[in-house]
Amino acid sequence: MKTAAAAYPDTYKSSLFPILAIGLLFFIFGFITWLNGALIPFLQMVCQLSEIEALFIAFCFYFAYVVMALPMARILEYTGYQKGMALGLLIIAIGCLLFIPAALSTYFSIFLLAQFVVGSGLTILQTASNPFIVRLGSKEGAAARIAFMGLLNKGAGALAPVIFTALVLGEFADITRLELTQMSSEARTAQIDSMSVKLIQPYIGMALALGVLALIFNKINLPDIREEQVSDAPDTSSSATSVTQFPQLVLGAVALFCYVGVEVIAGDTIGLYGSRLGLSGATALTSFTMTAMVIGYVLGLILIPRFISQRTALTASALFGLALTVAISLASNSSDVIATLLWGWMGIRTVPDSVALIALLGLANAMVWPAIWPLALDGLGKFTARGSAILIMGIAGGAILPLIYGGMSEWISNQSAYLVMLPCYGFILYYGALGHTKRHW
Repeated sequence: MKTAAAAYPDTYKSSLFPILAIGLLFFIFGFITWLNGALIPFLQMVCQLSEIEALFIAFCFYFAYVVMALPMARILEYTGYQKGMALGLLIIAIGCLLFIPAALSTYFSIFLLAQFVVGSGLTILQTASNPFIVRLGSKEGAAARIAFMGLLNKGAGALAPVIFTALVLGEFADITRLELTQMSSEARTAQIDSMSVKLIQPYIGMALALGVLALIFNKINLPDIREEQVSDAPDTSSSATSVTQFPQLVLGAVALFCYVGVEVIAGDTIGLYGSRLGLSGATALTSFTMTAMVIGYVLGLILIPRFISQRTALTASALFGLALTVAISLASNSSDVIATLLWGWMGIRTVPDSVALIALLGLANAMVWPAIWPLALDGLGKFTARGSAILIMGIAGGAILPLIYGGMSEWISNQSAYLVMLPCYGFILYYGALGHTKRHW
């Protein structure tokens, strides 16, 4: 039988080019995904939404992963991973174009439709690119490769809110929700119209760039990872008839559900939280969380697997997340001691302690995604593509858990509502310590 190595052309004996190509995709969907952190408080002002209504922006985006994951997996079976990636880029471009009528009309429903279409395109990109990077090298180094992808992804996430605030808000960067509510009806309408129109040009630019990238990805040569199924290694999935027969996969999907939920809460609600406190420039606060995640990914690249295992990284991340969650619920909204000690001395803007702790969740979350993927896909063999789709469906946590947070924030307080993350980190801890080792129900 022909091995995967023999199947690749000589130019791909080094995996550098494929890694860089997939790295570009991770940068793109990191940028687009974490635009939500700026988009949510922005649209809360433009569409005059309550906190829970604003979080439907994230809900529609991440709900697309649930609805479209399995259909996209079937599409990938026909198109292959590379053409599927090109298709995903094209779908995202269409979603970006939908922001034009949404901005002109300020109809919230059109914004939600645009978010769903963008999320659908990202679904196929995620379904294709994550197993691709897992299998593009040794199993032991998979978490480190995904950490490198995450570094690009979260680096883009750190840039996205800052670029959004500069390009879209511009001279309106310091406008707060409270200031809008205090304006007269005529002045508020004029202000909202001026702000919403600013969305059009950046989203046209993104649509054009994504369209060009779709053409490029349709033409370049990448290794077909399906060839890896034809190898000298024994197929540990040969006796299985369904992906649900793999406990490590199913429990991994639940762990990803919990993880994406807490990741989105940390990244997308920090702006709403800052807006509630009356902080100026709330749309850029997501960059603090993303910067913490970048630091976490750098640490992952250095430490895994050289000094610590994927399992240890996952367990430590969950424990840190549990500690931060409790601390957030108790932290001060007036003191800025934490931010002053950690980054204020560098001249970077300081924020209240509670906001700083929310940002530090990025550090706790950084290594969860790259650790779960290789643990969950281990031993799936021919079920890897469908297993990847099941894991992608776990991204639904980003749709559901922030809404639960939003409901709790209106019922009790937005600070105490962060306690919704405790059971999530608890399950991630279980998966890292025990759940990933299960091979039979």
